[in-house]
Amino acid sequence: MGYYNDEKNVAAYIEMADGYIGHALINTLEQYIPDGSTVLELGMGPGTDLLLLAQYYRVTGSDFAEPFLHRFRRQHPDIDLMLLDAVTLETNRTFDAIYSNKVLYHLTPAELRQSFTEQLRLLKPGGIALHSFWYGEKPSEEMNELHFEYHTYDTLRDLIDPRFSLQEVGRYGEIEPDDSLFIVLKKRFM
Repeated sequence: MGYYNDEKNVAAYIEMADGYIGHALINTLEQYIPDGSTVLELGMGPGTDLLLLAQYYRVTGSDFAEPFLHRFRRQHPDIDLMLLDAVTLETNRTFDAIYSNKVLYHLTPAELRQSFTEQLRLLKPGGIALHSFWYGEKPSEEMNELHFEYHTYDTLRDLIDPRFSLQEVGRYGEIEPDDSLFIVLKKRFM
């Protein structure tokens, strides 16, 4: 995502996202994994949710845009960070959970399918993946070099690797009532 490799665009995003914190999503995650578990956040952006996750878990933040990582690292040098593409997930590390808040909606359906498959490799047996998306049946959009996909559970169902079992799907409001969708997946024991 070249758009977020520009400091000016990163600063604009941080200003726009100010005040949006995934409290409800993290409360949901707490129902599935115990305190102290290892959690990878995909697409941490400014790190707001990562700091909240760090209150309960051993966290690793990731983003595919270096400026987000550099900005966060300056203020929080003790938190583990990595440059990571949410599609290919090229790391050998494993985690109890993978979390993302409105990140994977930037992926095309083929990229999202690949991401779900790669997430299985990073999750320990029985591991949890919790992801949120903008809800809707709108066509995909391109804006400022960024891709946007809206999802319903029906559009996600065929993209989720069958080695995951669906634990929960829900709707919530971020800007408008029920404008968002979250899913909780569990890696099947194999």
